[in-house]
Amino acid sequence: MATSARDVGKAIATIPGRVGPTAGSALLRLVDLAIDGVYTLPGAKTSAARALQKRGDSEAAVEWLITSHIAMASAQGFATNVGGVVTTIITTPANITGVVVIQMRLVACIAHLRGYDVDDRRVRTAMLMCLLGDDELRRQIESGRLPTSPMAVATAPVSDSDLDLKVAERIVADVLANVGGKRLSSLVGRKIPLIGGGVGAIYDGYGTHVIGQCAKAQLPTRRPAG
Repeated sequence: MATSARDVGKAIATIPGRVGPTAGSALLRLVDLAIDGVYTLPGAKTSAARALQKRGDSEAAVEWLITSHIAMASAQGFATNVGGVVTTIITTPANITGVVVIQMRLVACIAHLRGYDVDDRRVRTAMLMCLLGDDELRRQIESGRLPTSPMAVATAPVSDSDLDLKVAERIVADVLANVGGKRLSSLVGRKIPLIGGGVGAIYDGYGTHVIGQCAKAQLPTRRPAG
């Protein structure tokens, strides 16, 4: 499992010049790992059930999961960036893999708590769209690069495999842009070990917060009241 996740991260990170089906398929495989479980990290259903048991209410569990995943993303952001500029090229695939796994797992937990079947490919595509965050998601829908909202995709009458790949390719482009922007904006900090790790922790934690809020807004509950 560890080798698979690392290989997917490399597949995404080693195509800075273009985004195509290979990258999109790689991201879809990474999504499956995030939802079903990877390393010692339990799958989304198990994690959501534990959060619900702890908090006693689905929406309280959602808030707790957002907070805990922000902490996880910050920790892995620090770990993969702590070495400074010398190790940036080596750690970039691990950083992309770690961030996507954590953020996608958070979205899947929220979807499960809200009554969506996370094993349904339509729902997985909708969850993938949430990785864009509300602002970027809105821009891509308004421009026609994405056809509709995550809620509409999750509840569509039939699954569309072409849409799965199209969404995955758009997300890969966004992930690469974000990582590239982070590397550029924090270049000075990353020249100094530990300071670079702090920048990575803040960036990845904040990004996870944004995605958690997007999932809350875009995937309203389907469970009956009461």
